[in-house]
Amino acid sequence: MTSRQNTQTMKPATAAKKLGVYLQATPAEFQEGVVSRSELNALQADPPEWLVELRRNGPHPRPVVAAKLGVSISGLARGGVTEPLTTEQIEALKTEQPEWLGQERATQAEVRKESARLKEKNRAKRQEERDEDAR
Repeated sequence: MTSRQNTQTMKPATAAKKLGVYLQATPAEFQEGVVSRSELNALQADPPEWLVELRRNGPHPRPVVAAKLGVSISGLARGGVTEPLTTEQIEALKTEQPEWLGQERATQAEVRKESARLKEKNRAKRQEERDEDAR
């Protein structure tokens, strides 16, 4: 009995998300088809010009915009940014430094700080439990 391996495929939206690009900015053939795991790997390993250009100049999806600005996706929404932005628009926001961006960056820094504190606290607790078990 031979085993036949099924090819894993994904919707274009899933592939675009994994590639970090805005689906509506991709070529029509990408949007209309399905993407196999091997095709996704090939796009990541040797991106075609359209993918390189999208990653460089956008428009970028919200998770990428948020990361480039150093804020959360919710922070983007609170700041009124609901549409994809180009790299140029992101750089303009960084230069302008609107009040909401400063506030959201500060909030994000606090969230990261608290997350690190909790992670360290949990690590110390686990170590303490291991030490007790070893006795």
